[in-house]
Amino acid sequence: MSAIETRLKELGITLPDAPVIKANPALVPGVAAGGLFFCQGTLGHTNGDFPYLGKVGDKVTVEQAYQSARLCAINHLAQAKAVLKDLDRIVRVVQLVVYVNGAPGFERAPYVSNGASDLFVEVFGPERAAMARASLSVPDLIYTAPVETLCTFEITPA
Repeated sequence: MSAIETRLKELGITLPDAPVIKANPALVPGVAAGGLFFCQGTLGHTNGDFPYLGKVGDKVTVEQAYQSARLCAINHLAQAKAVLKDLDRIVRVVQLVVYVNGAPGFERAPYVSNGASDLFVEVFGPERAAMARASLSVPDLIYTAPVETLCTFEITPA
């Protein structure tokens, strides 16, 4: 078991299946290019089960959206595991982009984004999880998901 998988076990986190886009087989969980791994955008679900749906600041609280963002980060690790096979190839988190399906006037996207950032800090530690991050409040997301994220990891060669 890799060091990262051991850490996930210590945290009580079980990786779900890597999310896939069944409607388009050209879309894969992620792509390794050079020393980077680009994850497919993902939503806050576990194997297709969405615990929260709706706009943040309306039907979904900031705390619930935080948990949704945390699920997104877990899904990014599942994507990396599916493609890279070994999570210990991840050197660090490079970039995280978080889209928050906010109700009109919603301005707390960074607090929601902390759900994903905090998960990465728990798994990798503060130095390896020090990342460039954008938190954006958007008018709509697919399936009325409260959060969608994109993540890029630095990786070691295979």
